[in-house]
Amino acid sequence: MISKITSPARLHGIVKPPGDKSISHRASLLNSISKGVSHVSNFCVGDDRSSMLGCLRGLGANITRHTNCKISGAEECFEIIGSGLHGLTEPSDVLNAGNSGTTMRLISGLLAGQDFFSVITGDDSLRNRPMKRITTPLAQMGAYINGRDDDSLAPLSFKGSSLRGIECTMPVASAQLKSCLIIAGLYSSSPSIIHQPAESRDHTERMLNSMGGNLEINGLAIKTGNKELSSVDVKVPSDTSGSAFWLIAGACHPDSRITIPGMGMNPTRTGVLEVLESMNANITIENEHLEGGEPTGDVTVSTSDLIATEISGDLIPRVVDELPVLALAACFAKGTTVIANAEELRVKESDRISATVDSLQRLGAQIEETSDGMRITGTHTLTGAEVETHGDHRIAMTNGIAGLLAAGETTIGNSEDASVSYPSFWEVVSELQE
Repeated sequence: MISKITSPARLHGIVKPPGDKSISHRASLLNSISKGVSHVSNFCVGDDRSSMLGCLRGLGANITRHTNCKISGAEECFEIIGSGLHGLTEPSDVLNAGNSGTTMRLISGLLAGQDFFSVITGDDSLRNRPMKRITTPLAQMGAYINGRDDDSLAPLSFKGSSLRGIECTMPVASAQLKSCLIIAGLYSSSPSIIHQPAESRDHTERMLNSMGGNLEINGLAIKTGNKELSSVDVKVPSDTSGSAFWLIAGACHPDSRITIPGMGMNPTRTGVLEVLESMNANITIENEHLEGGEPTGDVTVSTSDLIATEISGDLIPRVVDELPVLALAACFAKGTTVIANAEELRVKESDRISATVDSLQRLGAQIEETSDGMRITGTHTLTGAEVETHGDHRIAMTNGIAGLLAAGETTIGNSEDASVSYPSFWEVVSELQE
């Protein structure tokens, strides 16, 4: 699929991104191993949703999709009949996480504690993403794991084992790794203590505690516990990462005002707002409230005179998914923006440092690649060109937003890659072009 984008004279409207993927995944997984019945509404859309639900159903989870649900009142929701911690069953086939790193790593934490054999794999990209950071601590907990390249690459196989608690220091601040170990801790005979090098997304901790879990959090240290969970209904907030694309579009376009209702405002996810505020973006937040323990709010962004900033250090784990589109924002900021300490970008669905630099250079940006990030000097102008997605949904959407801001026409090859997390993205772009 090829998409051709031009910049509209005005960029005004209300945008409702899909439900948050991180929260959706955790709501489905944790409710599947809880006691009771739950309804999860505003579930994320796209291929990653199919990957997580497919893996859970392959393990015997009872998950039913409803439309116009009488319980939740939503147009679509998923009813999950929890089986408790030990109610899953041995899969009859290999579990497939598709392109979803979150599914691979969270489900691996779940499989490590089961008393049956299982195998999980993914697509070509996911099978070449590093898994040693989860297989090593899981093996230390007593899990029997085998994988390619000395247990560092999928497919990963798990053989029934008894887990025990460990004390470990995470090599990187990663919500996926932390969540994997917390989930495995539900099946351990003794507590684990997990030390984080920096703060990362805390959706798993919030949801587990709302389900009656036994987590103790002391600064950056987390002590896990083995305890049966109680199901909870979840109305998933709009995805913060999906919202980021429209925040940047609204801040950078010369005549814009975009409102995103019900956006997730979890403090571990709003690094993108902090960065944009440091860049002098015009952002207002109204109707702040909690949805199932997760803060949400209505966010409005309008045309801004952006200034350069530095994105590095402890901030990186909280903006890692938004860095490509934040690099785009830096193209319209006065001064030179530096992104550093972001080596993690090189092992995402693509090498997102190289992919971002390649796309923005083709559009005329003054951007250079560094070993752990990028340097971008704002020019306030981009010119349409032919760009590629590099097989990465976030690069595809970054290029789409660039097309809304660049002079002339931007042609995006393989633009269907955006469907991994945001199937309606190009429809929204078309609506905003009108």
